[in-house]
Amino acid sequence: MGVAERPWRRMRRNDVPAVDGLGGVVHPAFYERPEVFLDRLALFPEGALVCDAPDAAFGIAGYAIAYPAPLAAPPPLDTVLGRLPADADALYIHDVAVDPAFRGRGLSEGAVWRLVDLAEARFAAATLISIYGTPPFWRRFGFEQRPDLIDPEKLASYGGEAVFMLRPCGAQTSSLGPRT
Repeated sequence: MGVAERPWRRMRRNDVPAVDGLGGVVHPAFYERPEVFLDRLALFPEGALVCDAPDAAFGIAGYAIAYPAPLAAPPPLDTVLGRLPADADALYIHDVAVDPAFRGRGLSEGAVWRLVDLAEARFAAATLISIYGTPPFWRRFGFEQRPDLIDPEKLASYGGEAVFMLRPCGAQTSSLGPRT
């Protein structure tokens, strides 16, 4: 099976050790405890995905985490939520991570499109914080940089290159303000 054809599936609790291991490799400066992944999985299982790869170091080629959040107020990194916010009006794509050995072959696209479809069906927008200089990647999926919508202090924990991005979804986009 080619890398791009590997199916993404819903994450299970027993996937969290692999997600934690891969997260430590992909995001060494932004480590999040396994409890954070378990929290997101419990609160919004449809936004927690993995891509199986028995030949990968952790048994998965990638993972993705997304959940409802207020439009421009994603929670700080490494935060256990305990419950979804009542004022959540966007799907926040917290992470799409791919094992370095599997990058450059289109694997992440399946997860991103699945999350975009979820956002289109249920939310006014999909949002994310781009790190590692990845805005061009996210633009391919319709995301636009929207620094006007977020307090710069919210981005501080994501590093100096962090960029808030938004993709309008569904029919309820009037509250998103003017595009820049």
